[in-house]
Amino acid sequence: MSELLRASDLGLIGCHVCRLVCRDVKTPDAVCPRCGCALHKRKSASYTRTWALLIAAFVFYLPANVLPIMRTVSLGDVDDNTILSGIIELWRKGSPDLAVIVFTASIVVPVLKFFALSLLLISSQRGSQWAQRQRSRLYRLVEFIGYWSMLDVFVVALLTALVQFGFFSQVEPLPGVVFFGLTVVITMLASMTFDPRLIWDGRESDD
Repeated sequence: MSELLRASDLGLIGCHVCRLVCRDVKTPDAVCPRCGCALHKRKSASYTRTWALLIAAFVFYLPANVLPIMRTVSLGDVDDNTILSGIIELWRKGSPDLAVIVFTASIVVPVLKFFALSLLLISSQRGSQWAQRQRSRLYRLVEFIGYWSMLDVFVVALLTALVQFGFFSQVEPLPGVVFFGLTVVITMLASMTFDPRLIWDGRESDD
């Protein structure tokens, strides 16, 4: 794998916007001849930005699990549910399939994204040559599953819009769903700011 020529060896650079392969003129103000965007061999400050976003997402993830995300009112009975208590309630009421789906999207996927992005960042910063192809696939998987983490937000939004019967039945979103939504969006931004080509560089800096 190390014997294959890279774009930098051939004097080429790709545009991040229109994907045009251009000649690397090796000047700081180089622009794409097709779309006019600035050309960069790697995303600027990818490590710093990804770490910052990942830490911010983890900070928001804590209150997202502690605070209730939804309030249900049925015949005057008020019940506030966190993510975990909502999953347990679904299981108890005879919907184990839905409980597993919500648990996977709301608990398993975010935790795996935190772990996967941390692994990619640490291994790339250390210049590790370990399982580079597998780490590239892991990055593509993180990008693919990122959107499915919004399932809880969609469920709360749909229930809030559909279940409105005054005193008899009502659903209200609570602060927890805001923190969860922020967690999902920020982790998606973190995966976008990470440059997967750093996996193959084997260098300590992306400057």
